[in-house]
Amino acid sequence: MRILAWHVHGSWMTSFVQGPHEYLVPVDAERSPDGLGRARTYPWPDTVREVPLEQLRDEPFDVVVLQRPRDLELLERWAGKRAGVDVPAVYVEHNTPVEHPVATRHLLADRDDIPVVHVTRFNALVWDNGRAPVTVVEHGVPDPGHLWTGERERVAAVVNEPVRRWRVAGTDVLLHVAERLPVEVYGMGMAALAEHLPAQADHLHDDVPQAQMHARLAGARAYLHPYRWTSLGLALIEAMHLGMPVAVLATTAAPESVPAAAGVVSSDPRDLVAALRRWLADPTEAKERGLAARAHALERFGIERFLSDWQEVIEGVTR
Repeated sequence: MRILAWHVHGSWMTSFVQGPHEYLVPVDAERSPDGLGRARTYPWPDTVREVPLEQLRDEPFDVVVLQRPRDLELLERWAGKRAGVDVPAVYVEHNTPVEHPVATRHLLADRDDIPVVHVTRFNALVWDNGRAPVTVVEHGVPDPGHLWTGERERVAAVVNEPVRRWRVAGTDVLLHVAERLPVEVYGMGMAALAEHLPAQADHLHDDVPQAQMHARLAGARAYLHPYRWTSLGLALIEAMHLGMPVAVLATTAAPESVPAAAGVVSSDPRDLVAALRRWLADPTEAKERGLAARAHALERFGIERFLSDWQEVIEGVTR
């Protein structure tokens, strides 16, 4: 089957394109957000093919996977097709509601011809989905292997655009931890974060390719997930796969996704600091927690389950 999908979220797309299909990814000369093309920092298979935007009208495909409101308009403008009318479509909702946590009506709430696929059960619960068909396909990631060594007595976190997304990403919580413990942070927008963490500037790593980031993360003793109001982060799931003990804010889908044996989940940042401090001092406990985290991640967030769930969704919408 030929699936058209814009490159929106690199980590999610890396998992999605591991399936048995051909994946068409729009590209433009500027590699803008509407034509980003193939990923350059993630390992994508040869079954992912770039298609110039201006050639989409002449490119046959069986289904389109939408991920942003504007994807509907882009499909009409460049491919001349209406989602759910001229071509089967699904809409992946990656995000929590922005305007109101429980009263935000989904873009597709008044339509019943495009299924909305939420990435967590929490998201499916809090969005007002109206009469749109709703399903949940939880995240799954390719297993990077048990790479944890914990050799560095530091706390690692992955946060993209931490200054722009301040409270949403829990950057204030990250700074709270950094005032008390040594941290290292990975992601886009580290230069802006350095202004708030000058003492840790040498430990801020900007836009590291995924495989390299996994290797570096695994050298840190523990992982911090400070996010306040986003979907369950793929970086958290990857850290658990690596075998890292995790300290996680008890928000959105985290409480149902991280078992007690894997670390600590709390809405009190002081609890996170206490656990992280204990693991920095006790690598044996850190290792035990990390092994439990990895076992859980492999069972619940494995790539095989993710791809199987998506196969059902694609077959259902194209049947």
